[in-house]
Amino acid sequence: MIKRALISVSDKEGIVEFAEKLSKKGIEIVSTGGTAKIISDAGIPVTNVEDVTKFPECFSGRVKTMHPLIMGGVLFRRGDKEHEKQAEELGIGTVDLVVVNLYPFEEGCEQDKNEKDIVELIDIGGPTLLRSAAKNFDSVTVVCDSRDYARVIEQIEKDGDTSLDLRKELATKVFLRTAAYDSAITEWMSNGENKGLMMTNKRELRYGENPHQEGSFYEIYRSNPGWEVLQEEKQMSYLNILDADGAWNLVNEFEDPTAACIKHANPSGVASHEDIAEAFQRSYDTDRLSAFGVIISLNRECTKEVVEKIIEQKIFAEILIAPGYSEEAIELLKKKPKLRVIANREPRTANRTYRSCLDGMLVQNEDDNIVSESDLTCVTDKKPTDDQIRDLLFAWKVVKHAKSNAIVFTKDQISVGIGCGQTSRVDSAIIAARRAGDRSQNAVMASDAFFPFPDCVEEAAKHGISAIIQPGGSIRDEEVFAKANELGIVMVTTGVRAFRH
Repeated sequence: MIKRALISVSDKEGIVEFAEKLSKKGIEIVSTGGTAKIISDAGIPVTNVEDVTKFPECFSGRVKTMHPLIMGGVLFRRGDKEHEKQAEELGIGTVDLVVVNLYPFEEGCEQDKNEKDIVELIDIGGPTLLRSAAKNFDSVTVVCDSRDYARVIEQIEKDGDTSLDLRKELATKVFLRTAAYDSAITEWMSNGENKGLMMTNKRELRYGENPHQEGSFYEIYRSNPGWEVLQEEKQMSYLNILDADGAWNLVNEFEDPTAACIKHANPSGVASHEDIAEAFQRSYDTDRLSAFGVIISLNRECTKEVVEKIIEQKIFAEILIAPGYSEEAIELLKKKPKLRVIANREPRTANRTYRSCLDGMLVQNEDDNIVSESDLTCVTDKKPTDDQIRDLLFAWKVVKHAKSNAIVFTKDQISVGIGCGQTSRVDSAIIAARRAGDRSQNAVMASDAFFPFPDCVEEAAKHGISAIIQPGGSIRDEEVFAKANELGIVMVTTGVRAFRH
């Protein structure tokens, strides 16, 4: 039975309501400093820690709870006769519930506080209390997250105590939290030379890249992912997750309603239109051959019209991902039970990507560079029209999400041909042209990196490309610009590269 609770929280959200419910169950509340004050001010009986320890908080609050009368009450083993005897002899009362959240160290680092202030955000007593209570989960309930208050109080109100299963779950959560907390401190102390990456919420996948490989998905701790699986009769695989991520990131490059079809982490078709159903149709029509077993991504709510198009055309799609779904769309999707349906409420918030290699980890910032019309430099005598600028910027957003040596042909905000993942940029241009066919006439072209030779410009001219967007920066830029001038093709440079491996 829970008789005494220790509460010491930095984040006060929900703590008064929680303490009030504990008090109504006859549980004694022991607390510290600001937490004790806010509980007392609410008219809830509370005992200050120093009244238990007979020792004042000291050293600017650095020492409060680290005292045998507190730590002993958390750590001694209930049911162990020797421990219980010692507790009685030493006058140590039980602490059955520990509610602690840590000083906001990570937030302090993000706010770029000075070193002295950040050091003071390194919590010592909090992790000690949490780890002690978590170690003694057989008897002690520990809460480090305010989102767990409701579950804990529900069990206490019903049974006067919490279940062993819940105590163990909460203890596990504590060790995850303190490990991540120590990792953040280590990264800051070492100026980034050391870094910990905590992963949680393991999700078993159908298989890895191939059926004989095992696959799992973990969330990065504290990343707050916003996606939810609404329909999954067929379990997702490793590649499904990769493709869904790529598809979602691509459509979120666009402010206008946009749809994308993704195959093997590369776009097969992308289109923008004021009607999201029409955007989807245009993206699918770009390359129907490649769009078999496709990932469909939308940056607007999925309507019943989109689902009707999928059903009527008997499109074999692996995943449909959108920020939301109309009720009619959800109902229609039941007719496609093998289609996995994902709702992603938020654009991706992570600002780093991680990739394991050579028994280590590559880490980089996300490519969040946004190129606008003002960033473009025209390097040819012929200048782009407004329509060409619109399509060039559209093509640039798409080429950022195609694999290396990527070439994208675009016309009327539709990707009419995409070539990527080739060892030669010219080969990518040839593939894009083959997929575009006659649609390449008067289309524009984007290249994710500079042209080392004029040959890609010559290839573009063969297929009627009217304008090209590329980063620039080659030692042969002048040759490339001259060839564009000679062939009457508009060329603009961005000054930034958009390579993706």
